[in-house]
Amino acid sequence: MADITNADRHVVAASYHLMKALQATKLMSSDVRGILEKLDFHLSTMIKLNEDEPDGDIITELKKRLISSRETITNLHSSHSQIWASGPVIILEYLEAVGEVQRSIEALEGMPLSRMSNRVLDQAKTTLHMAMDRLQNELVHILVQNKQCFEHKYPVFEVYPIYEESVISNEDDSVEDASLKGRSSSETEDCAMDLIHPDVVPQIKSIADTMFASGYAQEFCLPFTAFWKEVLAEYSMILYVEQLSIEDVKRMEWKHLNSRIRKWRVAMTRIIGVYLGSAKRLFDQVLGDYDQVSTACLIEASRGPLFCLLNFGQAVLIGPHEPEWLFCLLDMYEVLADLVPDLDTLFSQETESLIRIDFHELLLQLGESVRVILNEFGNRIATCTSTTPFQNGGIHPLTKYVANYILCFAEYEDTLPLLLQDQEHGRESGDEEQNMDAEADPYPARALATYLQSLTSILEATLDKKSSLYRDSSLKHIFLMNNIHYAVEKIKNSKISPYFGDEWIRKHYVKLRQHAMYYQRTTWSSLLTFLHDDGKVGKATLKARCQDFNTAFEDLYKSQTRWVVPDPQLREDVRILASKTVIQPYRNFVSKISNSIGEKHIKYTEQELGVYIMDLLEGSSKSLSHSWKRGHG
Repeated sequence: MADITNADRHVVAASYHLMKALQATKLMSSDVRGILEKLDFHLSTMIKLNEDEPDGDIITELKKRLISSRETITNLHSSHSQIWASGPVIILEYLEAVGEVQRSIEALEGMPLSRMSNRVLDQAKTTLHMAMDRLQNELVHILVQNKQCFEHKYPVFEVYPIYEESVISNEDDSVEDASLKGRSSSETEDCAMDLIHPDVVPQIKSIADTMFASGYAQEFCLPFTAFWKEVLAEYSMILYVEQLSIEDVKRMEWKHLNSRIRKWRVAMTRIIGVYLGSAKRLFDQVLGDYDQVSTACLIEASRGPLFCLLNFGQAVLIGPHEPEWLFCLLDMYEVLADLVPDLDTLFSQETESLIRIDFHELLLQLGESVRVILNEFGNRIATCTSTTPFQNGGIHPLTKYVANYILCFAEYEDTLPLLLQDQEHGRESGDEEQNMDAEADPYPARALATYLQSLTSILEATLDKKSSLYRDSSLKHIFLMNNIHYAVEKIKNSKISPYFGDEWIRKHYVKLRQHAMYYQRTTWSSLLTFLHDDGKVGKATLKARCQDFNTAFEDLYKSQTRWVVPDPQLREDVRILASKTVIQPYRNFVSKISNSIGEKHIKYTEQELGVYIMDLLEGSSKSLSHSWKRGHG
């Protein structure tokens, strides 16, 4: 009977074992049992269960080589605790011995099935398995001994200090330092480092190649991936990455959550932008020859921390869309947007990877949440109503809030115009990066300029409503002057100024002057009526006018020293305007009547009047004495 081919040998062997199993079955008819006995004879003949076969000499030679290789392998195992630490000569000797075992197995598997070849093949596979176990141990030892301390090169918060305060403070004019906002792409450039000492990478690759060639790919990938998975988990703990449920996030106070978001941004940047980039380089060096194995191992090693980070981002989005959230969400958005090229490079062969899908979905949802807050912020300003006037005409907290809020927009001038432009074009779901390019305005900054100016218009309308609560029209104009001046000065002296332009600033300075003139008229016009002398009135009338002027000025002094103009220069300008309005008419009036009624009826000199005017608008109420200073009756 002709020898069976290598391709048929496995079929014959499987049939033979199946036939033996069927023969052991008791519930079988005599006819079927007879058929199986004939099949047993034919299969036994085909397998050639004898030692006198043409390949006997070859098998004997292979057996000798196998014995020699096995002795080399076992001797090296016993004489070297770590073969890959024993120098290149020993490593080469070991790999050649393992290679000889591999070749023996391949040769034996290509021969006709026989009792002798089976026995030698079993011995060869046992030897190979022993070698593979040792290679696994060698791999883990090399990894443990040569791992680089990643966190020492990139200390966690040396560059990213964590502060607890809110982005905007209503109590003062502070705005978060722009240097603290997320910086991703620029910082991650050229930041790749060696996760393991470069000298041992060829050693690890030699182990990988040997194990893959021996059919032990999984036995290599499992410990290799598990090691780096554990390393990344440890580094993630240093970066404060932990599994938080949606309820955990919802229960967090704002300051705590704000701090968590900052740490999240750091972790995202470090893990995706730096750590995994370094890991991919190592994985590709070791496993790059094996199709998608490198990417699959990288995904498995990074899956836990990445999903933990992405889940936190999703949990944040479930929270209320308050204005205070805007800049945290923008920071998160910018971190992800900057990391898109890094992530797509990391998992370029896994377009359907859940990591990529969830990452891009989170980016899209963050952009949508930002747009919702931007849209609602104007409504919040418009509906900020009150029933009582703001004390002493000062700068309203709403003005401070909105102005400082607007200033923060300058730090997102690359992102906000694109998101606002998407909103103008009514874009919804879809690829965020494609949306940013499609149908784009050649001047995307227009969208941000339009939006910002609309906010200030809404603010002015709201302030105008609040000013109507003042009974004193003079105080109404002080209030509007204070608040417009505050907003204009904040905007003019900031990086956001170009989005408003010189014309906007000029128009608002005109408004300031108008309110100053209105204040001048409503405040001082009534006083000027007392200083009129046409030469036709009697002394009694002149004395009454002097007394009425003194009383009116003292009442004005008492009320307007309580009023406040916080800006020193604006306060000085208003006082000078008041002095110019009153002092000269008062001087002329006094010079005309002093000879007629005598100085004893003139309570204040023009110099004293000027000094008292300089006390106005300090926010601290004062009173003038009603007694005559000169001791005249």
